[in-house]
Amino acid sequence: MREVLLAVAHGSRDPAAQDRIHALTGRVRRVTGTARVATAFVQHASPSLASALAGMAAEADAGMVTIVPLLLSSGYHLSTDIAGAAAASGAAVSGPLGPDPQLTGVLAGRLGEAGVPAGTPVVLAAAGSSDPRAAVDTGRQAALLAAHLAVPVVPAFVTAARPTVDEAVAALARRTGRPVAVAAYLLAPGIFHDRLHRAGAAWVSAPLGDHPALARLVAARFADAVSCPRAA
Repeated sequence: MREVLLAVAHGSRDPAAQDRIHALTGRVRRVTGTARVATAFVQHASPSLASALAGMAAEADAGMVTIVPLLLSSGYHLSTDIAGAAAASGAAVSGPLGPDPQLTGVLAGRLGEAGVPAGTPVVLAAAGSSDPRAAVDTGRQAALLAAHLAVPVVPAFVTAARPTVDEAVAALARRTGRPVAVAAYLLAPGIFHDRLHRAGAAWVSAPLGDHPALARLVAARFADAVSCPRAA
């Protein structure tokens, strides 16, 4: 039986977002090689996490399941939704994807693709969460990106936390006297990414998407989790 990597994304009603997540897990499948890779969503898309785990439990040849959250920070979905489902099913769970130095390279690459000139101050725009751990993780990723680019990088949020992306763009432009770029700290297109284009920035990068380095990071999270002893 092969180990199973169950990649779990937040989920979106936007078909383009679902397509991008499946493109990412397709890359992960090619990177891992020997593992079975499946995809599920916490909400707004199918299959749900619960149904995916139930389906695997019913398969006679299913191997041990390791959930890799396709989430860029800690927060409620990881600590409650995913952790609860994992505990009920006996699956292991890896840490979230961020913060991580590999994401720094992906973010910098997406800014370059958007034509952002060197030296441009940046707002790192995350989805946002009421869980303070998510804001801390986003701040750490912003610090990694600031060190890499050698420019000011301010974390901001589309919803549920402050500063908002609009607030951060305006404040950073006033502080630096320069046009500001928004680095989309989002996995997929959708309503949150659409909002970034209305924040007043001169440039907005594409979502992280199915970048090859992101697929390698997912595979690394899986390998780390599999190497840890499982509870009896």
